[in-house]
Amino acid sequence: MAVRSKGTTSARSACPSVLVLTPVKDAVPHLDRYLGLLDRLDWPKSRLSIGLLEGDSVDGTWDKLQELKPGLSARARRLSLFKRDHGFKIPTGVHRWAPQIQLLRRQILARARNQLLFRSLRDEEWVLWLDVDLVEYPPDVLRRLMATGFEIVHPHCVTRPGGPTFDQNGWREHGSKMLCDLRESEAVRLDAVGGTMLLVKADLHRDGLIFPPFLYGRSNPRIRPQHPIWGQGEIETEGLGIMAQDMNAQCWGLPNLEILHANG
Repeated sequence: MAVRSKGTTSARSACPSVLVLTPVKDAVPHLDRYLGLLDRLDWPKSRLSIGLLEGDSVDGTWDKLQELKPGLSARARRLSLFKRDHGFKIPTGVHRWAPQIQLLRRQILARARNQLLFRSLRDEEWVLWLDVDLVEYPPDVLRRLMATGFEIVHPHCVTRPGGPTFDQNGWREHGSKMLCDLRESEAVRLDAVGGTMLLVKADLHRDGLIFPPFLYGRSNPRIRPQHPIWGQGEIETEGLGIMAQDMNAQCWGLPNLEILHANG
């Protein structure tokens, strides 16, 4: 990459320590695949920690995590499993993307991410946020993200190779440009980020970078002028992107490094 950030990988470690964090809810259909992909990840066990936080599941996700605990422990130097219910249930017959529940759903997800972060982070140099329902990513994806030297960076999440962007929380130009619009570039600056796979320099979290569970950034010129559901301000992953810029940290996306997400 021609552009480097101030947070380049430390020369003292060819494989910096990484904490993989995943909030989960009703994730039983995805957990075996989640572990399988982690097993394939080209990163040594001695430099990898894993943390998961389960909440408000009705499908036995917590019990499934206990079942998978030996396999998860075998993949990492340290495994942390937490349970925290927020009492949030999507009403029967309402899809999780329904507009009327989005603000509350995103608030709960932000709180879950922050709880998981604060409980799990110890001495790791990087945090890799990872969705439980990814279905494919290259085994060397972490090395490729790390090689950019960027402090905050994510790949391009799609549901089929070459398809439209699935994780539409990563954007620039007030939400008008997503990664599928920017494939002519190797790396692009973003104003907001998605969380399906997101690599963050751990010291940024230690310095106060969180997933805002409240509307953030009303005075920042990079936010969307008016969100169609909740008005002005950004929340959760988009809020993190705006907050990062307020902390003088730049967010980046890699339009041509694709990972695949489950449909729906």
